[in-house]
Amino acid sequence: MKPEKPILKISNLRIVRDGTVILDDVNWCVAHGEHWAMLGANGSGKTSLLSALTGYLMPTGGDILLLGKTYGESDWRELRKKIGLVSSSVRQMMAEDEPALETVASGKYAMIDFWGTVTRSEKARALKLLRSVECAYLVARPWRVLSQGERQRVLIGRALMAKPRVLILDEPCAGLDPAAREHFLQFIQRLGAQKNSPTLVLVTHHVEEIMPVFSHVLILKNGRVLASGKKSAVMNSKNLSRAFTARARLETMRQRYELKMC
Repeated sequence: MKPEKPILKISNLRIVRDGTVILDDVNWCVAHGEHWAMLGANGSGKTSLLSALTGYLMPTGGDILLLGKTYGESDWRELRKKIGLVSSSVRQMMAEDEPALETVASGKYAMIDFWGTVTRSEKARALKLLRSVECAYLVARPWRVLSQGERQRVLIGRALMAKPRVLILDEPCAGLDPAAREHFLQFIQRLGAQKNSPTLVLVTHHVEEIMPVFSHVLILKNGRVLASGKKSAVMNSKNLSRAFTARARLETMRQRYELKMC
């Protein structure tokens, strides 16, 4: 039996713009059944790596393979549909009056402020996804009245509408109060534990947001990989002190993390 190809493989990725090295010699491999957290301080290269993964920042060198297809050799418009993205940039573009059902349904076409007609089958799937993200009660509620936590869940449903193989959550807890953040993180835990969940990639600089469902961690610093691998091997005080350029002590309780500065 042939081994399964990795979901995502990045080899020797380098990005240079105007003489500035943004990413340098980045290597990363995501296998089936893994959920990853991408960790790093502001300016570590997280956003640039995401932009490269979603086709908005072209590499200077190296290779990116998604589901066995190589960027530059395959139709990236089609490959991009295999990656769902939930980020503040998407959240800020949503139409204020659009009901949640249409917001989710529009994810099939990757359209903002959907102007087409939602078919009966699309409505049925969108409603099913709203149930799966625990927001069926929002079906007719417009975007403008949704809480931040509700918006994030609806955007996850929207991203899942296109049946992505990878779901990137780019600092999804930004703007949430402590209670809403914990409710949302528990939802992410349940989502990742589902049998048919896409591969999750959580991008954050808060170790508290790395839930038990995340099996692996990638730590970036100054555009390079500082550490990468199983969470148990990567998450330690030494790596995090280097990542945040400060003396730090990582504490663990009930499979959750807390970082204390010394």
